[in-house]
Amino acid sequence: MIEKLKLKKIDFYIIRKFIGTYFFAIILIVGIAVIFDLSEKLDDFMEKKPSLSAIVFNYYLNFIPYFTNLFSSLFTFIAVIFFTSKMAYNTEIIAILSSGVSFKRLMYPYFVSAAIIAVLSFFLTSFIIPPANKIRLDFENTYIRRPYRYSERNIHKQVRPGIFVYMETYNSFNQSANKFSIEHFVNSKLQSKLMSDYAKWDSTKNKWTVENYYIRNYTAEGQQIISGKKLDTTVYLSPKDFSHRTDLLIETLNLFQLNEFIDQQKLQGSDNVDTLLVEKYSRLAYPFSTFILTLIGVSLSSRKVRGGIGLHIGTGLGIAFTYILFMRFTTMFAIGGLLSPFIAVWIPNVIYAFVAIGLYRMAPK
Repeated sequence: MIEKLKLKKIDFYIIRKFIGTYFFAIILIVGIAVIFDLSEKLDDFMEKKPSLSAIVFNYYLNFIPYFTNLFSSLFTFIAVIFFTSKMAYNTEIIAILSSGVSFKRLMYPYFVSAAIIAVLSFFLTSFIIPPANKIRLDFENTYIRRPYRYSERNIHKQVRPGIFVYMETYNSFNQSANKFSIEHFVNSKLQSKLMSDYAKWDSTKNKWTVENYYIRNYTAEGQQIISGKKLDTTVYLSPKDFSHRTDLLIETLNLFQLNEFIDQQKLQGSDNVDTLLVEKYSRLAYPFSTFILTLIGVSLSSRKVRGGIGLHIGTGLGIAFTYILFMRFTTMFAIGGLLSPFIAVWIPNVIYAFVAIGLYRMAPK
């Protein structure tokens, strides 16, 4: 068994072709994407005048890995279709199968290559790209996007077990809140409630300063009311919790930070937990799709046909785009609360895994 799985010269040949074509596709398509992106943002660069080093190192050096990983599965599929079709057109596949190598054994170097790309994609998505995204998004917020303004009203957040904060409105520019209140519950019973007309974040003390407040404490002896003009209080809530759009914020969190953020949002009773769970499960499901698209690509392109490489690429891209579209479609159901995020993320992989197995069975052996 070990001898069968040992890499041979033909395996290294296929792996070299696979990985080489994969990175060639990345360089080609990312180069085109950078040119289009630069032409689109040139007016912003001319107006805001960021330094050349900031454009190159803060933006594009972090944009490239983000864009690469975003379409990693598609690059994998294009690479498999392209070089396998070329091998089939040159009758190399026929020669390999005629030499006694089974089609199943032929898949071995393909899956080794897919495993390398999948592991690389997982680590990029989970640990390397998030800090790079933070630098890229900071650049975009400074030179490209309009300043973010938190616009929600009637904000309810559970900041700790039994501690609830309410704000009627929050102003991002001066970091203040109107109609501010804090409720403290113990065993589902209200123990105290602070109410204030106005609260402002004090960055030097890292606390909220409330004005025109009163506190109602509920004790066994009855109610106790305390009032005053100004009071500093710790709320376990800061302006950074209102400073970013959630969909952009999660792009800057590594896997461990994302898990902590999900727990925090669950505690606060946030309505975006499903979006966060979709992101979490996608970071594993998306790299796994590399294996599925690799199997589909080999099964489609290993046969020598009259249409040649063009027919294989056209058919393959059609399947790849329907897969990506289906994945986006199911995640929308999860975000809308109609599907479990885990099921929504993995349904496309399961369905197209059966498609891949069916194509594999029909492939020439």
